[in-house]
Amino acid sequence: FEQGVISMTQQTPKGKTDFCTMCRQNTGYTLKKQSINKIIKGVEYSFKITVAVCNECGGEMGVPGLIDGNIREIDEQYRAYEGIVSIADIDRIMKIYKIGKAPLSLALGFGEITITRYLAGQIPSKEYSDILRRALSSPSYMKEKLWQNKDKIAQTAYHKAMEAAVRLDDLFSVSDTMLQIISYIFERLEEVTPLMLQKLLYFVQGVSCALYKEPLLSEDCQAWVHGPVYPQVYDMFRDFKFNPIEDARFAILEGMEDALDEKKRRVVDLVVDTFGEYGGKRLEKITHEEKPWKIARKGYSDGIRSNEIILKENIAAYYIKINQKYDFSQKEGIQRYINDALRLHV
Repeated sequence: FEQGVISMTQQTPKGKTDFCTMCRQNTGYTLKKQSINKIIKGVEYSFKITVAVCNECGGEMGVPGLIDGNIREIDEQYRAYEGIVSIADIDRIMKIYKIGKAPLSLALGFGEITITRYLAGQIPSKEYSDILRRALSSPSYMKEKLWQNKDKIAQTAYHKAMEAAVRLDDLFSVSDTMLQIISYIFERLEEVTPLMLQKLLYFVQGVSCALYKEPLLSEDCQAWVHGPVYPQVYDMFRDFKFNPIEDARFAILEGMEDALDEKKRRVVDLVVDTFGEYGGKRLEKITHEEKPWKIARKGYSDGIRSNEIILKENIAAYYIKINQKYDFSQKEGIQRYINDALRLHV
């Protein structure tokens, strides 16, 4: 194959040296990205691999582990070119549905050791790859495949996987935008409790109205005792109560945030970088000082349950107005608003 150097990124490992065959001594090296062209099955592909370059003479060095790393890099990029499911994606399917290699193979209509071979590096056919991708993205499809092949799978494995698929299917009762935003919040923050998530989603709605005069989410939230709540999202994560959301089944959300456009991503970034610095209880206190929640709670005493909708037009009117005072296009403006709201609650 033909290859040429293109420095995409580079990193000098601290204190790392190896033997340079050109310099005939141990030297430091820099890791760089290099572009290579390789012909596979008569088709030419361009891959970017990591190489070690001697800091003294600029020649390439054979650092241990790099060849294996290059093989993985090429494999991942080739799969991406051809739309073939990755090994990591197959691992995610197993974690999401709490199912082993052999049961997953049988559930999808494959041979019993097919998944084992794929995890060892064998590249699936496009047909089988599409089945795996669909199982990863659609719990309803996975339910269908499990039902079709239930007699081939041990009952314990079947029931465990079916239960996971049924619960995951509930995730898709909300809009794609909601799922994408939840996924992005999970990516940006190390710990998110259900209470915190609810308030961040509400503030995403508010900041969107402040900046663009329109809500970002199509769902309505309700004025519950502890502030605004999106009921469908509450049902998804109710098992965690006041604990951080941690569960392999929510790995199905990974990557969904990639579909967010620049405008939506900007709104979420502003919310996460400001409101996201606070715990759920403090965020709850802020919402209790806001008119939209108070209007929806009118006629309800403290502690009395309510399913009253917090109208989107009330959220929009409130946030458009306070934006004139605080300027929500800047993190500093949102932080001033948070500080004032928390002082009011004291």
